[in-house]
Amino acid sequence: MRALDELRAALGDEVVRAAADIPERHLRDWVVAAGAGDEPLALALPRTTDEVSRLLACCSRLRVPVVPQGGLTGLSGGATPVRGCVLLSLQRMQGIEETDAQAGTLTVLAGTPLQRVQEAADAAGWLFPLDIGARGSCSIGGNAATNAGGNRVLRYGMMRDLVLGLEAVLPDGSVVSSLNKMQKNNAGFDLKQLFIGSEGALGVITRLVLRLAPRPASQNTALCALADYAAASRLLRLARERLGPALSAFEVMWPEFYELALAHAARQGRGAVPLSPGHGLYLLIESSGFEPDKDADQFTALIEAAVEEGLVEDAALARSLRDTQAFWELRESGSDFLPALGPRVGFDISVPTGQIGDFVQTCRERLRARWPSLRTIAFGHAGDGNVHFIVQVDDRPLPVHEIEETVYGCVQARGGSIAAEHGVGLHKRPFLHYSRSATEIALMRTIKAALDPLGIMNPGKVVAGDGQPHAPASWARRPAPAAPPSMPVARL
Repeated sequence: MRALDELRAALGDEVVRAAADIPERHLRDWVVAAGAGDEPLALALPRTTDEVSRLLACCSRLRVPVVPQGGLTGLSGGATPVRGCVLLSLQRMQGIEETDAQAGTLTVLAGTPLQRVQEAADAAGWLFPLDIGARGSCSIGGNAATNAGGNRVLRYGMMRDLVLGLEAVLPDGSVVSSLNKMQKNNAGFDLKQLFIGSEGALGVITRLVLRLAPRPASQNTALCALADYAAASRLLRLARERLGPALSAFEVMWPEFYELALAHAARQGRGAVPLSPGHGLYLLIESSGFEPDKDADQFTALIEAAVEEGLVEDAALARSLRDTQAFWELRESGSDFLPALGPRVGFDISVPTGQIGDFVQTCRERLRARWPSLRTIAFGHAGDGNVHFIVQVDDRPLPVHEIEETVYGCVQARGGSIAAEHGVGLHKRPFLHYSRSATEIALMRTIKAALDPLGIMNPGKVVAGDGQPHAPASWARRPAPAAPPSMPVARL
């Protein structure tokens, strides 16, 4: 226990808790739990960058691994403990430090929940456009560490596009302060990009300067029924031509998902069915702009043109905010009803937008050839190529690895990504070579070794370099339980 004693001497008992005092929620992310024997040494709850710096300097000297944690809504095991680690939770580092309403920026602490950031931007007359279902629980630092995407990527880009600057602490305790507020700054390497999407494997993000967007004055939403994905692909092109940058969401739901969402809505007593079951595909399309009357006319004209061209078989246009919320509740309800379906294997992948329909069909055929009892559920952010794909088979124990190899093989054949927006973490690291070349992986290891030569930062996650710790053999991946009040709800 020498390491624990030294950590407490450096930071105090209020900051460093022993293993026996760690709440259970810190022993897993939303999907990947620590395995037996992988108990952490301690939980650290710093309040300042200085405390994070002193903690990492002490862990570096003691050769103690560190696993950063944000809101614990991840799905890939990036925040899952490894044996003997210090869990570094940023939950106490919350707050909006500066609002620059003139420049359209926010400077925030990394543990601040995304929803609080959105509310601060709105209060200043701006929009922070990143939006995901776990907005009330996920932290903005975790959003940056995983390069979160969500519902508005089509218009505003990923988290990487929304960060102007950041502050991070390196594994040896050094603080890199790069709190840039300018859009144009080519004075050397853009160091923030080292940490965005690195999943805590290179350092700990402690502050961010966020880029805000003008707050739209109008929003138009429709739920459409189509024959197949080919029609959706043609509609996407038509929407881009007609709406230009006003197109803000293009979400697809295959029939299996839509019917489950309707059943869930009925159980919740939420309204009438907007579109009847029985169509080949369902699509939620949305635009936002700054001229309400003109925007509404253009959006309605788009839907009418799509119907006339035979792309849309039926459509329901939102006539109120309540309608819009009801449409989005259908799309976002998967995290509510999917856990009740029992054992399943879930995928968050991306392929070129035009190939999504063929990808889903090919995956189903290859999986069904091996498991005739196959059940699949597909939905996602089709406008940016991101698909969520759920697989169930009757075999027990569930052949997780074999299913993953089949699906990721289909991803690889299309030059896609095994990790669209939830990161690699522990879960996907064995499959990284399906999306990245040997040269790319070698370069990642070179960067990891340069910034973290002792291999203490989130060991075994993303990519492990030579001589560095690898993922514990006992890590457990299982469906999340029904969420108690203290457990964040992760949404896709």
